[in-house]
Amino acid sequence: MSKIIAAITLPTGTRGQKQLKKQTQRGVTLIELMVGITIGLLTIAVAMGALMVSRGVSGTVSDASLIQQQASYAMRVIGQQLRQAGSLRLNLDPGTATTESSYLIPAAFEAQIAASGSDPGFNPVTQTIVGKQSPGTDEYTLSVGYRNYTEPVFTSASEISLHRNCLGENGTTSLVLSEFVLYTPSSEPNRRELRCKGTSQPQAIINNVANFQVRYLLQDNAVPGTSTIKTVDANGVSNWGQVQAVQVCLVLYGNEPIDIPTGTSYTDCDGSAVIITNLTGTRKNRMHIAFINTFQLRSQGLVGSVLQ
Repeated sequence: MSKIIAAITLPTGTRGQKQLKKQTQRGVTLIELMVGITIGLLTIAVAMGALMVSRGVSGTVSDASLIQQQASYAMRVIGQQLRQAGSLRLNLDPGTATTESSYLIPAAFEAQIAASGSDPGFNPVTQTIVGKQSPGTDEYTLSVGYRNYTEPVFTSASEISLHRNCLGENGTTSLVLSEFVLYTPSSEPNRRELRCKGTSQPQAIINNVANFQVRYLLQDNAVPGTSTIKTVDANGVSNWGQVQAVQVCLVLYGNEPIDIPTGTSYTDCDGSAVIITNLTGTRKNRMHIAFINTFQLRSQGLVGSVLQ
């Protein structure tokens, strides 16, 4: 009996190969699927952690930059007024002598301008600098004044004044006055701002001010040939003509809460340590930076020795 052998012939060509491959395809197992999901979740968790850290660092750097900018602006405004404190008008033609040449006519500083109408005048003895250690309502921590006057300017056909107070105002006819105080709005008790008053209503020049202190450097010449400098607050000044320099301290804080260890502190204007984590309101867990600058009063030698 002959055997019949059946031969199975697979189709050749591209079409047959595709059919064979489809028959041999297999899906992933449940374990492989769970491993893939786990790896994906771990990748997302690491990315989210890096994003949060990056955001925190970015917020801290932004806070530090903003604080530095505000402090720089405030010190520039205060310093500009203090450097001009007590300055007088140089009268180039007092009219007290006649000479062959107009260039030889003597010049003189105008020591005092009397008040006239709405113009308060200018007295360098009492209006150059005045301070209050604990200012009350409508009082200011620091008041700085100097003589206002017009002068020939190349760009103007008539004489104009180029003097400006802390708000950019020209002042009165005879006086440029700038007054500074740390103010807390009644509607926002957690907000503190450094305000300045010129000829108009007081305006804030910077916000987020934790402290504003002013100290004064006095020159004591009681012993001939021996000059000493001492630093006092406003209550320790009996003669404002003896103030040779002003030390301004500002403590500013940021807007972003930061993660800091318990007990972290900063040094306040008086040298004491203030624990940031113990603060309340908007200052709690915020970056605090103290800035101290000393400005010399260039006109006080004249005011302290000649005009009093």
